[in-house]
Amino acid sequence: MPDPVILVINVGSTSTKLAVFKGEKQLFGAEPEFLQPLPYAEQLPHRERQVRDFLRSTGFAPFELDAVVSRGGVIRPLPAGIYRINHSMCRDLLAGRYGIHPSGLGPVIALALAEEAGIPALTVDPPSTDELSELARFSGLPGIERVSAFHALSQKAAARAAAAELGLCYSEANFIVAHLGGGITVGAHRRGRVVDCNHGISEGPFTPERAGGLPTLALLDLAQREGPDNLRRRMVGEGGLYAYLGTKDAREVEKRIESGDREAALVYEALAYQTAKEIGAMAAALAGRVDAVVLTGGLSRSRMLSGWLRERVSFLAPVLIVPENEMQALAAAALRCLAGQEEANGYE
Repeated sequence: MPDPVILVINVGSTSTKLAVFKGEKQLFGAEPEFLQPLPYAEQLPHRERQVRDFLRSTGFAPFELDAVVSRGGVIRPLPAGIYRINHSMCRDLLAGRYGIHPSGLGPVIALALAEEAGIPALTVDPPSTDELSELARFSGLPGIERVSAFHALSQKAAARAAAAELGLCYSEANFIVAHLGGGITVGAHRRGRVVDCNHGISEGPFTPERAGGLPTLALLDLAQREGPDNLRRRMVGEGGLYAYLGTKDAREVEKRIESGDREAALVYEALAYQTAKEIGAMAAALAGRVDAVVLTGGLSRSRMLSGWLRERVSFLAPVLIVPENEMQALAAAALRCLAGQEEANGYE
């Protein structure tokens, strides 16, 4: 049987990563930027056009594919694994039933293409993957429970790669993994399970476009003045670097710093400072038993940012930078599913 041809879709906050694999080999790849400050649902036609334009550029038509696999969105809390994308999942994603993140548009696009071609649409280790410990669920106020929403696919792939590099077994090691991108999540990986992690939309450090965790009383005052809808947009999509500096592009921020912009330097270092604090918190969640701190995601390529993080957290454990491998992880999962090595779960 010839190697399956798989389209991989990975919708992020500031880009849409795309690839076509034939078996384990990547034939084509692209990462068109998406920096338009549009509301969630209004992004869908633009993101879908990016995917279809990319597929057309490769010379493949949808009917020539064997599967479409997408990074997951914020869906019902589920164990890690492979899931079949269906209309029930897409309704939850478009309605933002469990949370809103641009990654939720990927499965919707994947299902549309897959239905045209009569092939499977799959997602893997969605952001709502839930392995939190009982202690991690407490918020401090009854009626509000901390929930799991993080870069599960990226973090788990990076942790497994770090374990292999160190000659360890992921299921027996402890890691702190920081995914650094349009969103930033820092997870405590204890023996193969993510027992604590900041919520990728409403907690943790500020990011290129998100405000992260905010002082609650001041936030309540701001909500009364501005209204919840306007405030939500400012917090998620127009927060972080964008709110302070008018750009979500860290490369532009670094250019400003190199040209002597002191404000840009201070804001960017503050992002690193808050991320380092979150890493320290996850070290406490692991009782200080940490085999490595792992940096991954697009911003991990920044020498400036990773340098600041090393300065602050290297006392905890060795700091490893693991390049993003989400596309390979998605394609590999689809291959296992098509080969019958791993069964895809349903979503109801």
